[in-house]
Amino acid sequence: TIAAAHQASTGTKYRIRFPRSWLRKDSLNFSFSGIKTAVLYHVRGQDAKAKPANLTDQQKAHVAASFQQAVVDVLLGKTMLALEQQRLNSVILGGGVSANSALRRAVTNACRQKGVQLSLAPLRYCTDNAAMSAGLAYHKLQAGLLADLGLTAHA
Repeated sequence: TIAAAHQASTGTKYRIRFPRSWLRKDSLNFSFSGIKTAVLYHVRGQDAKAKPANLTDQQKAHVAASFQQAVVDVLLGKTMLALEQQRLNSVILGGGVSANSALRRAVTNACRQKGVQLSLAPLRYCTDNAAMSAGLAYHKLQAGLLADLGLTAHA
């Protein structure tokens, strides 16, 4: 969210050492379940169902900044690995996460250093996928286009 991004900008990005999940050494896959769990335990302690700790605004900013940096590190690392593995010379950054200024800066700097062409989607097109899905669902519902619960997704 915008509030979380602002909060991250006022925190220290390496204050909390959240995990970076790289999976296998040469894997381009990624998972953020480990970091999400680490944030949960950091905020609530080992009892994930406990009431969140009463964090100060500065502590919240450190959590947000540290979480953001861990995600940026993984996304950037996997992107650079994909360039190397696939012998690519360009990157296209789009989708909701590409609105994140820290990610945009990191990818821009890395591509510049490696002499890689970068195409960044304009911010106005970097909307949240959930909002886009909900918008589409609204129009399909209005048109009477419904599916039963047996519908499955295919890529």
